[in-house]
Amino acid sequence: MHLSRLICSAFLLVVLPAAYSPAGAGAAIGVAMDDFSYTDTSAEPANQAAAHERRLSAFMAALRRDISADGRYRPVPSAQDGAAFKVIGGIQKTSTLVQWAKVAVIDVGAKKIVMDKLYTFRGDNDESWERAEIFVSREVMAALSTPAPVALAVFDFELEDTTAASAGASAASDASYLAEVTGSVREALGQSGRYRIVDISGEAVKARALRDCGGCEAAIAQKLGADQSLIGVVRRVSRTEYTLGFQLRDARTGAVLARGDSGLRMGADYSWKRGAVRLVSDRLIESQAKP
Repeated sequence: MHLSRLICSAFLLVVLPAAYSPAGAGAAIGVAMDDFSYTDTSAEPANQAAAHERRLSAFMAALRRDISADGRYRPVPSAQDGAAFKVIGGIQKTSTLVQWAKVAVIDVGAKKIVMDKLYTFRGDNDESWERAEIFVSREVMAALSTPAPVALAVFDFELEDTTAASAGASAASDASYLAEVTGSVREALGQSGRYRIVDISGEAVKARALRDCGGCEAAIAQKLGADQSLIGVVRRVSRTEYTLGFQLRDARTGAVLARGDSGLRMGADYSWKRGAVRLVSDRLIESQAKP
């Protein structure tokens, strides 16, 4: 169906403006919206082009009116004119009674599609088009109010060992457990929808311990295009006890945004992963979800 290709093509054609900041003092957020395309593949004998043009025009006018009526948003001609979001879509009539609408909302600054849905509505008269517009309008407004995920650079968790017992096979085992911790924390934060995990594989940070570099990880994260950085430490107290900690910084300013520490001695190395995921979930995911 050509509606799926429409969204992909339109996304690739968006020209991104200079960095957009949604933190303007009370400023309405710019939303650009092109007229939706319309395709009739129903093979009905009557030529309904004029009626479809009229109904599509009324549909787009109502959709723009609904978005403008919310004081948080203002219509702008295009992404180059300061739009934070771009709305694109198309409608296809496949039979006498069935039409499909493909609608996407693009977060211009984050270069991310925040909504991409396919709807079906029955009928091809003024009433059915009006019902469809009301439904699509609600969906678009919901997508516009959903914040884009924070780009987060999660650096490899480090081991602070006070037992001086990590040599040989133990060191290899520690490295394996630390890799599991880092991978699981990245997965948990990424799946939360609050964060977009930035790839750090091309950045050489192994030469020094980030926990002792005075916040240098923030600058590294900024170079990688991240909004925030996260470092974590596993502190081994004994061969069967450990504590956990992490620190979250603003990549631009280096300011500490959040800290977490287990504060308790927990089980052996095989339980590092479980403890780390629980800690970041409690402090960065579940706590932010509470009103």
